[in-house]
Amino acid sequence: MAWIRTIEPDAATGALRREYGKATGRAGRVFNILKIMGLNAEHLRRSVDLYISLMHGPSGLSRARREMLAVVVSVANDCHY
Repeated sequence: MAWIRTIEPDAATGALRREYGKATGRAGRVFNILKIMGLNAEHLRRSVDLYISLMHGPSGLSRARREMLAVVVSVANDCHY
């Protein structure tokens, strides 16, 4: 299994600490997928912005259908997170 260095929320500073704080506010915790991107706080912020835009922004698909598509793609990619 691959190993990727991460920064835990209690060790985060500056922009990363702010991003982790937003994540905790949204989900109650900082998920590992965000910690992996934590080595570059700007990339993390942009990735989360894209996700929020795709999942919560205007669309011809309901939020439930968007979530369903995300699950189907994860299963097709054998991704279990």
